[in-house]
Amino acid sequence: MKKSWKLVSTLCILTLMAAALAACSGSNTPSATNEPQSATDAPKKTDAPSKEIPTLVWWLIGGQVPNNFDKAVDAMNAYTAEKIGVKIDIKVASWGEWDTKINTIVNTGEPFDIMFTNSGKYSKQVAMGAFADITDLVQSETPDLYKLIPEKVWDGTKIGGKYYSVPTYKDSSLTQYWVYDDKYVQKYNIDINSIKTLQDLDGPLRSMKSGEGKSFYPLPMTQGEGLNGFFNTYDDLTLGFAPIGVRTDDESRTVVSVLEQPDIMANLKLLHQWYQDGIINPDAPTKTENDKGRAFFAAQAFPGAEVSWQINDAVEKYSMVQHFGPIYTTSTIQGSLNAISANSKYKKEALKYLELVNTDPKLRNMLAFGELGVDYNNVNGEKVIERISDTWPLAAYSQGTFFNLAVTKGAPEDQWDQVKKLNDAAISSTVLGFALDISNIQTELANSQAVWDKYKYELITGASDPEKMIPKITAELMSAGMDTIMKAAQEQINAYFK
Repeated sequence: MKKSWKLVSTLCILTLMAAALAACSGSNTPSATNEPQSATDAPKKTDAPSKEIPTLVWWLIGGQVPNNFDKAVDAMNAYTAEKIGVKIDIKVASWGEWDTKINTIVNTGEPFDIMFTNSGKYSKQVAMGAFADITDLVQSETPDLYKLIPEKVWDGTKIGGKYYSVPTYKDSSLTQYWVYDDKYVQKYNIDINSIKTLQDLDGPLRSMKSGEGKSFYPLPMTQGEGLNGFFNTYDDLTLGFAPIGVRTDDESRTVVSVLEQPDIMANLKLLHQWYQDGIINPDAPTKTENDKGRAFFAAQAFPGAEVSWQINDAVEKYSMVQHFGPIYTTSTIQGSLNAISANSKYKKEALKYLELVNTDPKLRNMLAFGELGVDYNNVNGEKVIERISDTWPLAAYSQGTFFNLAVTKGAPEDQWDQVKKLNDAAISSTVLGFALDISNIQTELANSQAVWDKYKYELITGASDPEKMIPKITAELMSAGMDTIMKAAQEQINAYFK
């Protein structure tokens, strides 16, 4: 042991002498004689990577996680660790559990760094103090992200004049489509371009029901969605609470009890008739996940969206027809947001990660499509991809902009240019820019929401008779404080637009 110690000591002395000689000579050129200098530099190289790379918890919405999910996320992490020194731990709340899961996380203070949210929850979560104010940080730390997103879209996320989330810059205006499995369109000779209203749908849905039999449901629904876009003609003031709103074309900006409006009542009566006649599935009020391969559904969408649905649902062809919009409301802008936890230790890192998602096509595609070579292949660099599996669970609209995302093979190559044109052509709700401040009405809102939650699944899927239920629901809502919310909303609107 003594000999070994002497040998090590001698080597150390020689190393130091060699380093000193190199320094005295002023030489910076690597050579055999100054190899000890690189040895003394080695700890510096070790120190930099030894700094802990933070792993951020990001809650997203999606489907069932596939077997290769961890492997796909590992590939993303290898890429982002090198690019910005940040990794991600993606948590997926399923479509059916998302409402409950996200509420629980926020209410219990469960740690997270980034969370997908939307207009149905955002203002309430901000009022609860769940999200960080990023107004200054996003401009100073991530200027490329700030510049990417138009001012109108940023403004749509403001609460109290501040930013609490990064909006997903995509089809930020709302365009609503009817979507048909084309085999039924052909079989029943449906003129899909003439169908603009629910009443127009009655004949085609009944033709399918009559032709396909008792166990076939032409308009399948789930409890959380009902008929997508049912309340589109009313601006919900970012509440995510359907019973209160302003009709989007109402120049007087009058706050109304939406359920009592004649157009809504007529459509609810038609849904109820369809439910009774077996056009809507009988388990709609309790069903949490859609089946694949629906004969017909409604969706907020954009040109080419049907290509991904065809892959996911194993349907040969979906035919898609626009019937509403495009329109901008504050809620459409807030339809997809990613907020940073007020308690996150890594707020800057979280913003830098979201900046990379929104500016780096390679990462954007991995998040949207999964594992390269397993879930998708590149066809034209990062610009066109081909899907080779239907199991990737994450919803692309929840993550980042569409405008650095690859087009899926089969969709128009100018798909995202078409989406930009929809945004440019969108009309504006008469209350665009307004977001209701709920800080003084949280109790009334919570109580009213509880009433609506008790009845909404039965109502929006057609299971209950609206002529009987709406007077009952409205009376309970008013007792819970909905009249107070409506009054506050009207006062705030009048002050905002004076």
